[in-house]
Amino acid sequence: MKNLRLNYDVLITISRSLSKSKDPDEIIRMTVESLKKALDIKGCSLFLMNNQSNELEVAASTGLSEAYLNKGPVSALHSIADSLEDGPIAVYDVSDDPRIQYPEDAKKEGIASILSVPIMIGDKAIGAIRAYTAEKWEFTLEDVNFAQALAQIAGILIEMTRLYQGQSDHIEALATMCESPAL
Repeated sequence: MKNLRLNYDVLITISRSLSKSKDPDEIIRMTVESLKKALDIKGCSLFLMNNQSNELEVAASTGLSEAYLNKGPVSALHSIADSLEDGPIAVYDVSDDPRIQYPEDAKKEGIASILSVPIMIGDKAIGAIRAYTAEKWEFTLEDVNFAQALAQIAGILIEMTRLYQGQSDHIEALATMCESPAL
């Protein structure tokens, strides 16, 4: 990370941009792009939890190939699973860590280290943000805190925009019902 002052400036800029959107897909896209740029890393992905399959599904990604993104299902129980319950997990060497579900694919993609940070709504993990580096990287406390702050902001805004969209859909349905001549 470049320096702490820059982190705060970036966080303020990102949170302002994110708070202007009412589209969850745009918030997710801006989140991964912002984290990649701020940490100056190889790539970043945001996963959302599919509660039925217990898998993390890619919602947005930057800096990673389609082949890597489509390597197979990402199990919430096997792929750096501790980060969803215990908080951020930094993996220094993906080729030598049993928590990595697809170590060969990561190596082929040129990924050396991964930081996985849960996206929380209250006490429930709704997904994870993962930061990928091309060289082995000791993530600093500032890196982790920055990623956590961004994940928290994104989680809140994703939830708010989902609620906003649901409310808008209900208002439209009610308006259509009220305009119906059958009533």
